[in-house]
Amino acid sequence: MTYTFGLDTFGDRESGADRTPLSHAQTIRNVVEEGVFAEQAGVDFFGIGEHHTDYFPMPAGDVVLAAIAARTAKIRLGSAVTVLSSDDPVRVFQRYSTLDAVSGGRAEVILGRGSSIESFPLFGYDLADYEDLFDEKATLFAELLKGGPVTWDGRTRAALLDQDVVPHLESGPFPARIGVGGNPQSVIRAARLGFSLALVAEERGFAIPSEASFDREAGPDGALYVGSPETVANKIAANVRALGATRFDLKYGLPGLTHDQLMTTVELYGREVIPRVRELLG
Repeated sequence: MTYTFGLDTFGDRESGADRTPLSHAQTIRNVVEEGVFAEQAGVDFFGIGEHHTDYFPMPAGDVVLAAIAARTAKIRLGSAVTVLSSDDPVRVFQRYSTLDAVSGGRAEVILGRGSSIESFPLFGYDLADYEDLFDEKATLFAELLKGGPVTWDGRTRAALLDQDVVPHLESGPFPARIGVGGNPQSVIRAARLGFSLALVAEERGFAIPSEASFDREAGPDGALYVGSPETVANKIAANVRALGATRFDLKYGLPGLTHDQLMTTVELYGREVIPRVRELLG
């Protein structure tokens, strides 16, 4: 069986050695370096999640991924997650089909409803339409991936009639998944539209951890992967087996860490954790 191991970031705002937060611009430049280094370290995929806050200044991950693509040759690149509900499916498709062209066929996308919802008021969407927005837009995105002229009609954007959407994909559709938490309807929707699943957080947003919740999540049954490379590798392998999964992406970093700390994380994950997980699963 073939397994894929990736790294994801939300563009978490980094700090200098003196703990002073870096500028948004420097954080973005550092993410480019981390993505380039991920390939050198042996990571299979590098993903960037869309966010629009001071702590996560990453509203245009596809642009950053294109910068990484220009300096890499093998690593796959994609979103983790793109908030489709507050975006235009045609523009999302065009941006990632452009990334696919720039990278020589290495683009991927994870589509989400919006675990973090700051994009809804920013772009003028009503949270009351949370489900309807995603359902319609995911349906249109599935049509766009098929290639060829698109005809579509709905309530959330202008209709399309035999519309040619460019750029055309060179080698068929790029991999597209739907980010799913604990909602059974999300799983049914993904199956109905032909998307693979990416399992993400069950609850919307990110709770501030207590010492007790951190200890629980860092334990063998929790969602945090912290500790020595051996500890992390064993936990990843156990969960991949339990889920029957073929893909594991680690969300690395938190706001406030330094670029050097994050580069060390990338190196340990690529050069020690991933090879050990492959051994354990082999």
